[in-house]
Amino acid sequence: MRLTGAQIVCECLVREGVDVIFGIPGGAILPFYDALYHYPGIRHVLVRHEQAAAHAAEGYARAAGKVGVCVATSGPGATNLITGLAAAKMDSVPMVAITGQVARPFMGKEAFQECDTTGLAKSVTKRSYLVLRASDLAPTMREAMEVAMSGRPGPVLVDVPKDVQAEVAEFQYPDAPVRPSTGGLRSNDQVLREAARLLAEAERPVIIAGHGVLISGAWEELRQVAERANVPVVNTLLGLGGFPRSHPLSLGMLGMHGMYWSNIAVAEADLVLGVGMRFDDRVIGKPGTFAPKAKVIHIEVEPSQVNKNVFAHLPLVGDARQVLRALLPLLERRERSAWLARLRLLQERHPSLFVPDGPGLPPQYVLARLDQMLHGLPDWVAVTGVGQHQMWAAQYLSVERPNSFISSGGLGVMGYELPAALGAQMGRPGTTVWTIAGDGGFQMTLQELATLAQENLPVKIAVFHNGCLGMVRQWQELFYERRYKAIPVSSPDYVKLAEAYGFPGLQVTTREGVEPALERAMKYPGPFLIDFVVNTEENVYPMVPPGASLAETIEDPRSLAGVSVGAPAL
Repeated sequence: MRLTGAQIVCECLVREGVDVIFGIPGGAILPFYDALYHYPGIRHVLVRHEQAAAHAAEGYARAAGKVGVCVATSGPGATNLITGLAAAKMDSVPMVAITGQVARPFMGKEAFQECDTTGLAKSVTKRSYLVLRASDLAPTMREAMEVAMSGRPGPVLVDVPKDVQAEVAEFQYPDAPVRPSTGGLRSNDQVLREAARLLAEAERPVIIAGHGVLISGAWEELRQVAERANVPVVNTLLGLGGFPRSHPLSLGMLGMHGMYWSNIAVAEADLVLGVGMRFDDRVIGKPGTFAPKAKVIHIEVEPSQVNKNVFAHLPLVGDARQVLRALLPLLERRERSAWLARLRLLQERHPSLFVPDGPGLPPQYVLARLDQMLHGLPDWVAVTGVGQHQMWAAQYLSVERPNSFISSGGLGVMGYELPAALGAQMGRPGTTVWTIAGDGGFQMTLQELATLAQENLPVKIAVFHNGCLGMVRQWQELFYERRYKAIPVSSPDYVKLAEAYGFPGLQVTTREGVEPALERAMKYPGPFLIDFVVNTEENVYPMVPPGASLAETIEDPRSLAGVSVGAPAL
């Protein structure tokens, strides 16, 4: 069968099971869009900015457990994808970006909308391809999908000149879609037995569950390991949902804004089992101070991550699910009553989660009430931006199921929330999706309200409107002697903005208005926006100050001073 290069790309997408792509057409990618016209089974979502296409593809991939696909034209279209590709690479999300390029005779001549796309993408992708012959497109696309999913997943870019898209070539593609390796098990029986021995001998062990638990689908194996060995579990930010928050062994999130008791548990542990996580700076605190009394067992699919930030006394290299499955029958039951009692006492004496009393609308109150409502749903997804609202959401939402909490972790992209949420909604149709935004980050990508309306996606939007760049303000207050600079953020009338795009909005300024607004949003069949005007000078606690260790986690001064803090949030 002879097809144009553009048709070959579309055929490859169909055979890989791709049903949704996100993008914006332009001159150098027009042959692909012309071919796409004849493939109605591939739904194209027209975003309003290419960065949003990449974030939407990431949200789709994380919610659906599939490769996300985004498309852009050459030059500025391709460069606008870079932030989204970098975010996906740092958070290990499988994506394939397809970009147009100027025709081969014009390459290297500073043609209109030309840039070295593959050169730019090299450091923010697992691999990038410049395809110079139509006959190479099918094997390249197949390999791109495999690379995106295999080992530690990540983004791949395929750059296709315009004349290659028009060139005719013979198309051959195997009937079976690619089933890439997830990394396998590369640790031998002796190493596994040593890991089991260390867990059996430990008096104060802790498991840290990262994003790799979700990527590998290892949540059931993790639960069985934790229960059999009777070991408490903490989650990284991106690991939320890998272990149910309601489980008796769950301690919630650790790190810079993790729970006080989680951070202290790691600081006091004599053994840390890290599963599918990188020991990044937001988790370990001051370098050289992480878990000073503990031996570290590190389960990680990518060998380069082992010993990168924390020395692993025992590396277990391989896919998290396969390693945990192999480790499980070797484990012994231990009671650890003294250690578990110590952790319960920490939680009782250090109320990290509470709703402050006083005037105004605390953001903690909003999230505590949202959490109560989400508990009654069979499934839900929360997608956050980056900043204070992100940390409060991670603290106050009781994430029970895998892939239910989506956030930009490694790169920390403000404005991530809205486009990623619309992608997540398309990846999990029929599921309630909430995007939790700050008024600063929300204004970076709010043009995607148009995409939301055009696609009639029932995403619910909670804007935490405090009139400033909240996390920057908090740092300037605590560490820069209140020298506030460049933090006030003016906002449009968000309710009128939602109405301008054709869907309802509400503004809420009091506690009494929170539940009715949430209920109305939940019942509305389409997109719905709530503008929560929250207290400006509310800080996120607990907090590990810059340059401090986990053992030096600071708590909310109100809880330490005995000030009335209202009812516990959880």
